[in-house]
Amino acid sequence: MPFELFIALRYLKDGRLQTGLILAGIGVGVGVIIFLSALITGLQQSIVERTLGSQPFVVVRPPEEMPRALASDPAALNAVETQRPPQRIRSITGWEQVEALLQKTPGVVAVAPTVSGPAIAVRGEAALAIAIRGLDIEAYSAVIDVRKRLVDGVFNLSGFNAVVGTELARKLGVGVGGRLRIQTGGKPETVYTVAGVFDYRNTDLNERLVFVSLRGAQTLFGLEGGVSSLEIRGTEIFGADALADEIRDRTGLIAESWMARNGDLLVGLRSQSSSSVMIQVFVILAVALGIASVLAVSVVQKAREIGILRATGTRAASVTRIFLLQGAMLGTLGSLLGIAIGTALALLFARLATNPDGSPTFPVALTGWLYARSVGVALTVGLVSAIVPARDAARMDPATVIRNG
Repeated sequence: MPFELFIALRYLKDGRLQTGLILAGIGVGVGVIIFLSALITGLQQSIVERTLGSQPFVVVRPPEEMPRALASDPAALNAVETQRPPQRIRSITGWEQVEALLQKTPGVVAVAPTVSGPAIAVRGEAALAIAIRGLDIEAYSAVIDVRKRLVDGVFNLSGFNAVVGTELARKLGVGVGGRLRIQTGGKPETVYTVAGVFDYRNTDLNERLVFVSLRGAQTLFGLEGGVSSLEIRGTEIFGADALADEIRDRTGLIAESWMARNGDLLVGLRSQSSSSVMIQVFVILAVALGIASVLAVSVVQKAREIGILRATGTRAASVTRIFLLQGAMLGTLGSLLGIAIGTALALLFARLATNPDGSPTFPVALTGWLYARSVGVALTVGLVSAIVPARDAARMDPATVIRNG
């Protein structure tokens, strides 16, 4: 065993109470860091997953129709009025070429053509405003996995089949195999058979969203051969804004990211992250002060022994390493204890609060990176905290210490 390691272990063993207290302090501190990080990260992942479970990373749409000048008074030739035309559902010009371009854009994983627009669903005397989403299920599943939301029936959009939300099915009193009439823009009603029922765990989506085939939506809205939007999945969730900017520059079309559509949610996620970081910083400071104070007391208590070591030829560098080793061992052992405490707290918390389906209300994200980061932080804090006591011990004058001792 190296000399410095032997002495460092001896000093830690002699001060068992102090060593135990500082290990407990480090363990609790690291445990708090792991618990908070796992909880906040898990919540953020859950929120983002639910948000992106119904939204693509980026939606590309054709430009809006520009305001036009109208004569406000036929008798006054110079009197004009600028009026914004009503926005109608329009197709993206040359959407196949645009789709091919987007497929080659760095950061794009998948592209799905869709047709979306408002409609009325009628069954018997009941009528509800709905939002039609026409899509090719195979292409769309690469952007958003809608099949996993299905709770009844099958996700079959062929022919005149439709998939509706649980709230819409309940309000219209229709189930799998039932029929409803869909009307758009004063056109004749089209009868659809309900092939499946989905649940997005969102009342508004479950009440309004209706999936039909891409060709069926094109017919409903008079966009034969066209699409009203291209929905995109990217590689980086929080890189959606940058991806939307690049797509806008390349195509000249409107490109809106999920981050732009959910500004309040994004502010909340960033506030959570900032709060977590601030709490962890204060916990780390408390742990660092605890280690430094214990080692500083150890320097005072072991002054005579340090003086004897120096008088017998032990170099100042060796004395420095003794205290740095103590800090490293305290940090490492404390981090392992903290991992156990933090993991136990996180798993216990996740089991105590559950949804009716048994899933955790507050999911936690315990990852190898989180554990490695916690060990690294504790080890770094231990070493940094030991620098000042180690330097003071190395600077001791052997003759003065032994004489005063």
